[in-house]
Amino acid sequence: MTYEETLHYLYTSIPVFQNAGPSAYKPGLGTSIALDDHLGNPHKAYKTIHVAGTNGKGSVSHLLAAILRQSGYKVGLYTSPHLVDFRERIRVNGQKIPEEYVIDFVERHRSFFETLDPSFFELTSSMAFDYFRAEKVDYAVIEVGMGGRLDSTNIITPILSIITNISLDHTQFLGDTVEKIAFEKAGIIKKDVPALVGEIDRHSVAQVFADAAVKAGTLVYFAQDEGLLKESYLMDTGEWYLDSAEYGQLFGELGGVVQFRNATTVLGAINLLNTVGVNIPTEAVREGFEHVVELTGLMGRWQVLQENPKVVCDTGHNVGGWQYLNIQLEEELKRHKHLFMIVGMVNDKDISSVLKLLPKNAIYYFTKASVKRALPENELLALAEEAGLKGTTYPTVVEAVQAAKKNCPPKDLIFVGGSSFIVADLLANRDTLNLY
Repeated sequence: MTYEETLHYLYTSIPVFQNAGPSAYKPGLGTSIALDDHLGNPHKAYKTIHVAGTNGKGSVSHLLAAILRQSGYKVGLYTSPHLVDFRERIRVNGQKIPEEYVIDFVERHRSFFETLDPSFFELTSSMAFDYFRAEKVDYAVIEVGMGGRLDSTNIITPILSIITNISLDHTQFLGDTVEKIAFEKAGIIKKDVPALVGEIDRHSVAQVFADAAVKAGTLVYFAQDEGLLKESYLMDTGEWYLDSAEYGQLFGELGGVVQFRNATTVLGAINLLNTVGVNIPTEAVREGFEHVVELTGLMGRWQVLQENPKVVCDTGHNVGGWQYLNIQLEEELKRHKHLFMIVGMVNDKDISSVLKLLPKNAIYYFTKASVKRALPENELLALAEEAGLKGTTYPTVVEAVQAAKKNCPPKDLIFVGGSSFIVADLLANRDTLNLY
């Protein structure tokens, strides 16, 4: 098979959550364990760091991978979903898994995994673990797909478990309260493996993690209680200046208000990694923060695609993410007179709650992504009007962006987001839209 034929097989023969939604979700570890046994338990060939959480786990995973790489280690990074190319999910030292490896993996193991009927994510996780072994990585940063306790990645025994934060998302699978969701994410906490929780906003959630750590037989640490950052501020470039207690001045390449929280989690993780024998020099921390995009290929986190007018995209897609995005947009309105918002969402999110957080004084272009889960733009407009927002509809992201660029003065701002898939459509059409 060619690479394109292999991807077609993966996307059409195996349920893919980002396209199909709930029908592709397959909780439980039985299939993942069977795949892992078939491959000879590749994840045991290197040390792992496990990262769960409602928001921020992608940024935290990429930052840790960048810092570990700058510390002189060979580093695997497994994240999801991808935005443009499937191979974004599996990287070693920032380089995507080769097309040839994807083809060969499917061809070699196709007859076995077809008998198991694995999900797309189960198979992709197995491919990542296998590739990292083949590449002889020192460490692999593994991002949880959904939840934690029953996630396909939870077959690993890491040297550190990280849970970035908890808010309501995927409630149909993980529970309808933050405490229930915390319980699912606490499922990655394991015996004698230190656990770090990045952000907690209520005692009942902290207690869930404390109880899980006691039951597992380990210790849990809360990054926000450690005094890791002395001060921070957002620069006009959109980047962060951070004054850390242990590593001095840091400049965060990732823009957006939420990155201050993510930085606290990362610094807490570095301290714990040092305690378990990982040597991370101060300069590696600084370089990782300052060059994370270049070192890992991260996209879609307050990513500036153009100036005059400024075009920004962000993959924030739930209430927890938009609480920070709204703050960021309010900051931008101090520098730009008008805000043009291109927004689309998928149909299994708490859409009404997100819409209530969106700025009322913006000009809206409602659209839909090119995935089956995308909410039709006219339905989104109707819900938006109930939330006091006004705008027009466009059937594709490209048409919405073209209209906004035509109407937006050079000194104003265009924001594109509401869903990872909206950002994916945008980035896949950068050439068409002349966004460089």
